[in-house]
Amino acid sequence: MLRALLFIVPLALMIYAFIDCLNTPEEEVKHLPKPVWAIVVLLFSVVGAIGWIVAGKERSPRTGRGAGTGGWVAPDDNPEFLKSLRDEKREDDPAPDPRADEDPKKRERGEDTES
Repeated sequence: MLRALLFIVPLALMIYAFIDCLNTPEEEVKHLPKPVWAIVVLLFSVVGAIGWIVAGKERSPRTGRGAGTGGWVAPDDNPEFLKSLRDEKREDDPAPDPRADEDPKKRERGEDTES
């Protein structure tokens, strides 16, 4: 089992670094051009992968999550989503009946409550 880990962990690290290198926009790549980084990761497996992870890409520090940081926000905490629900409900509901507050029995008998 330990022998398998000695093979699988460096391979997984190399695959991760290679895919990360390919998916990184050119503007975020530091020190070397992107194709050179890809070759370094493939040729020098563990050292190249660690080099890419440490020095090859601009990595922004992770800050607190929330609506202001552009992170994911639960729908019940998202004011824009709640507003869209209210607007959608207003569009779906017909205009309120002005006689809705009247007594239904009086309406059936035809009595006028406004007089």
